[in-house]
Parts: sequence; structure tokens; C-alpha cells
Amino acid sequence: MTMPMTLTLARKAPRVTRILGLFLLLVLIILPFLALLPVDHPLAISVWTLTLAGKILCYAIVAVALDLVWGYAGMLSLGHGIFFALGGYAMGMYLMRQASGEGLPAFMSFLSWTELPWFWWGTQHFIWAMLLVVLVPGLLALVFGWFAFRSKIKGVYFSIMTQALTFAGMLLFFRNETGFGGNNGFTGFTTILGFPVTATSTRIALFLATVMLLVLALWLGLALARSKFGRILTAVRDAENRLMFCGYDPKGFKLLVWTLSAVLCGLAGALYVPQVGIINPSEMSPTNSIEAAIWVALGGRGTLIGPVFGAVLVNGAKSLFTVIMPEYWQLFLGLIFIGVTLFLPRGVIGLFRKGDK
Repeated sequence: MTMPMTLTLARKAPRVTRILGLFLLLVLIILPFLALLPVDHPLAISVWTLTLAGKILCYAIVAVALDLVWGYAGMLSLGHGIFFALGGYAMGMYLMRQASGEGLPAFMSFLSWTELPWFWWGTQHFIWAMLLVVLVPGLLALVFGWFAFRSKIKGVYFSIMTQALTFAGMLLFFRNETGFGGNNGFTGFTTILGFPVTATSTRIALFLATVMLLVLALWLGLALARSKFGRILTAVRDAENRLMFCGYDPKGFKLLVWTLSAVLCGLAGALYVPQVGIINPSEMSPTNSIEAAIWVALGGRGTLIGPVFGAVLVNGAKSLFTVIMPEYWQLFLGLIFIGVTLFLPRGVIGLFRKGDK
């Protein structure tokens, strides 16, 4: 069984790894404050650039969450987009209530609704909204995982079921009757915790919160890799039948990491929405979940830090190609994935661990 590269480097070169990690963290902490510099300053960055960086970091958290279930436990999920979107919708409900004040959200007034649906109750409170961010994706993952793992569904069948789950969620949220804005979703946010969403200071705070969540996700992954729980997960991935023969029941281990991964996606979605300014059912598209798998494969699954690089590289390239060649950016994305599959089966991070077995 192979160890994640983060753990391997930490053991072989603990000082170098620690210094490099602290340097990158320091860069991420300093980066948002560059938006406060005058526009003509050589180090100044625009609020748009800061927002783009925050969005990419949210995607990086999703990549780490997917790596926990795919890289560790060997469960390829093609439906993590639904957990990301549910967390985003929970935060969006709070932001819409803040924008509408004592009245109904704008889309409900447009549809001639006279009162809030029951599931909107309490969403004007930030704490309740954050509980929904954690509980809704977590409970959905718990219920889905309990039935899936109890039925011993794995491999390609598990991947297809997760894809069907997010597709069903997308179709449900597209309907106006569900009370989530239909095709348009939520937008037009004004304040969060009393602060203007578009203010530079608010953007900086949201970016720093995203950095903290990314660090927390990586720390959890490293803690899992060092624990007995992490060893059992890699055994589930590499030889589940042998593990069962040794007396372990893998269902509980798979269910725990699956639910944890969903919660991380929900938190990433909650930070994504106020930075981007919109959430709609397209975030649940199976294409988005497949793209997340590409981030992990490109960076190197089972490496923790690899999926972060993969998410940054793919989304950075997408932002570049959609400006330079908007008609062909999907072609470039496909070529990147094919090239990684053929020439870098262990991802970009695999270039640095050729000597590992």
C-alpha cells in the first residue's frame, strides 16, 4: 500500500516540507491584501483577480475532498457537485434573505408566492444557515452511502449511481416549484453578516476563510494518512476482500470518509457563492463532477497536495483559454486529460516520486 506523497515528503524531508508549506501559506495570506494597494502600484491586483483566485481555491477544496474518497478509499465519485451545490444553496438562502430584508426573495415575488416555504424558515440567521451548509450535504451523503455500501456497490456501478444522484438533483432544482429560483438560481446578494458583499474588505475576509478551509482539509487528510483509520482506507482501496478476511467491516470506514468528503464540499460551496455572486442548478451538472475527477487525476490521486495543483492548473488554464480561444477551451481540457492519462498516469506529482514504489 502506498502512502500519500505529503506524508512521504514529511518523513523524508520534514524541514524542507515545513518551510515550503509555510512559505506558500504566507503567500496566500499576503495575496488578498495586495487588492488594497493603489491601482498603479506594480504589486496591486484587481478585485476580479482576487475573486478568481478565491473561486479556484474553493475548487481546490473540492479536489481534496474527492481525493479523500477516490485516492484513499478507491471510490470514484462522479457526483460531488451536488454536495458542493447544496452547501452553496444553503449559503445562498441566507444571502437572499439578507438582500430581501423583511420581504420575500425577489424570485418568489416574481412567481406570486405569498409566504416562505417551510424549509426557508430560520435562514435569515447566519448560524442556522451554516448548520444547513454542514447538515444537508452530510445527511444526504450519509443516507446515500449507507444504502450503497450496505448493498456492496462499488467500482463503476458506484460511479454511475453518484452521477445519477447529482443529475437528479440538478433536474429537481431546475423546477421553479421547488423554491430555489429555478434555472436562474440565487443572485443579487448585497450583504453578509452586515458587510457589503462587493466591498474589497469583505472579499479579503472571504478569501482568507477559503485559505483556512483549504489548510484544514489538507491537515485532515494528513492526519488520516498518519492514523490507523487512513491505513485501513488504503487497504479498502487496494485489497478490500483481504481486509474483510482479517475481520474488518469496511462499510463504516467508507461511510465516514464519504460523509466527511461531502461536508468539505458543502463548506467549499458556501464560500464559493458570496465570492462569485451566484448559485444555480448548473453547479450540479455531472460535467462539473467529472471535471473535479480530472483535477484529481491531473494532480495525482492519493497525494493530497496533487489535487490542489490539478484544480489550480485546470481552472487557471480554463480562465486563460476562455479569453484567448473561447471556442476551443474544452478541446484543450480534453487534450490535457488524455496527455496525463497516457504519459503521467500518477499525475503531475508523480514526476517527483519516480523512485517510490
